[in-house]
Amino acid sequence: MKGLVIGGGSIGTRHLRNLMALGVGGLGVLETDADRRAALAVELKAREFSDPRTAFEWSPDFAVIATPTHLHVRHALEAARRECDLFVEKPLSHTSESLPELSEVIERKHLVSLVGCNMRFHPGPAKVKELLDRRALGRVLFARIHAGSYLPQWRPDVDYRENYAACEETGGGCVLDCVHEIDLARWYLGDVQDVLCMTAHTSSLEIATEDFAAIVLRHASGAISEIHVDYVQRTYERGCQIVGERGSIFWDFNAQQARWFDAESGRWTTFPQPEGWELNCMYLAEMEHFLDCVQQRRSTTLPIPEAVSVMQIAFAAKASGREGRLVSIAKEVPA
Repeated sequence: MKGLVIGGGSIGTRHLRNLMALGVGGLGVLETDADRRAALAVELKAREFSDPRTAFEWSPDFAVIATPTHLHVRHALEAARRECDLFVEKPLSHTSESLPELSEVIERKHLVSLVGCNMRFHPGPAKVKELLDRRALGRVLFARIHAGSYLPQWRPDVDYRENYAACEETGGGCVLDCVHEIDLARWYLGDVQDVLCMTAHTSSLEIATEDFAAIVLRHASGAISEIHVDYVQRTYERGCQIVGERGSIFWDFNAQQARWFDAESGRWTTFPQPEGWELNCMYLAEMEHFLDCVQQRRSTTLPIPEAVSVMQIAFAAKASGREGRLVSIAKEVPA
């Protein structure tokens, strides 16, 4: 297969290296920065392209969209119209505009697609999902899901004020940036009906987006999930608690383990992270899943038409925080 990675920044570079490790022989990179493009071409023996026309004349089988969020749909549509299977980094978009068109093209052309959902390939959330699928908790009642870290520490060599996260127009703000937690809530507890959210710029960070969000979701099952995301806490924190009628599940990113309390036996079971596991393992597994689905012509764990539902929840949270009201997914789709 031939794969074109659009965007040669940090995540694009990671995907290029992983594609090479997975044995994709034909790699191309479309990148506007000449120095970055040339360096990747040398390191990974990739074809380098500076404009989309020549890149697509190369006839890639699939495209990986790793550009800033506000460019995702534009580049995805360009690739889909040329019948390329698609991997699009999260979040899928910063606005609902053109998402129906993108979904229609993908379905009409029978393309394989995946939106970056690497946390589904982390052993912690994967174990949580496995236990829920086994109905280890019985009927699920509620969940608490959280993620937070300090924005200036994300890339210490880059001024955080120039990061996409600092600007609404480029898809910044912790609601969209931490869409993994919204995706996990829906993955764990099912479809969402109602969204209530409070957002704020609480800190002294010089950004034009929210740095804190508290989101409450009512799921179709009747379960409630609470999601906390922020840009401000000085330690990296991520995890969840899920409570059901027959017990609880906890996952702690930093403790590198999931725990399950079975109320019927009164026992705890601990599931430690596999020895030797490292962060790139989930990105590698995610890309391996995508390539396998491309080869087998089957659906991925989060195809673009389904990821639109995740984005609707995020847009509803933004609207709720902006307008101070409950937003019903069934009745409206905020822009």
